[in-house]
Amino acid sequence: MTTNSISEIGLEDRRGFVPGMSAAMRTLEGVLSEIATTNIPVLLMGESGTGKEMFAHRVHQLSHRNTEPMTRIACATMNSATFSAELRLNSKANGESRKEGAGTAFFDEISELDAACQRTLVYALPDGMEEPRPGLLSARVISATSRNLDEELQAGRFRSELYYRINGVCLRLPPLRDRKDDIPLLVEAMLSKHAAQLGRLRPVLSPRTLRMLLDYSWPGNIRELENVVKKIVALGDERLAVAELDATPPEARVTVEVPGVRGNSLKAAARAASRVAEREIILKALERTRWNRKRAAEELQISYKSLLYKLKQIGVQDTEAN
Repeated sequence: MTTNSISEIGLEDRRGFVPGMSAAMRTLEGVLSEIATTNIPVLLMGESGTGKEMFAHRVHQLSHRNTEPMTRIACATMNSATFSAELRLNSKANGESRKEGAGTAFFDEISELDAACQRTLVYALPDGMEEPRPGLLSARVISATSRNLDEELQAGRFRSELYYRINGVCLRLPPLRDRKDDIPLLVEAMLSKHAAQLGRLRPVLSPRTLRMLLDYSWPGNIRELENVVKKIVALGDERLAVAELDATPPEARVTVEVPGVRGNSLKAAARAASRVAEREIILKALERTRWNRKRAAEELQISYKSLLYKLKQIGVQDTEAN
């Protein structure tokens, strides 16, 4: 795995876009840099949390319109009246005309538009052949969706005319589980970002925590990763922050060798497995209570003295438990 640091590569923009090291991200960034300077509509598709809005900002930043605003339209919250108002960019404010469609229009979760809003947007988007007319958007159009628009088309929930007008180039963003080579770089950037925002020292993560972050499946993608990293910075306790990530590989788990286990004795194997399971339950309780032994004993429903005995029995020293 390539180990370039953020300082070597550089954060690309203030919106949080981090250049990727994985093959998938390098390919995406190559296409992105080619299309950014054109006016072709861009459709970003990917699971929730994969960074579609960051990519939209990146396209806008690299475009010739980067001195103009990028307007985000949250399609899931729109009805016919509010959507028409959002698209009325040629209205007059304080007696002065505003340039219609200046900058970039970002339609977030465009698949959430109802039929009336879709019809309104079809009328507002040029088809590439018609002459300019009142009501046409001149903004660069970037759309994003976490749904499969091909399936939405087949089900009749998305207009084909709208699909073809927004899909000049389609970029499919891979889920984080398919680009794990980028996790160390993302984590490094997020640690620096949140340490600065929260006024905390930037943590240095242990190899065990890094291994857990790499092995976890990240169903919430980059958004979930950032929430975990922010928690690490805020709590100042990485063990507690990653306690719910059940991704520790077998070779990294702490196990206890139980003396006297020989051959294929089922009783001996059961005792050994019970001891290992007991150790893991106790350690997780201690992590959840930030190694407060009295609170951990209450959670485990045993006496404080019993917990101290079990800690000694499973090889956890008093210094570890304080």
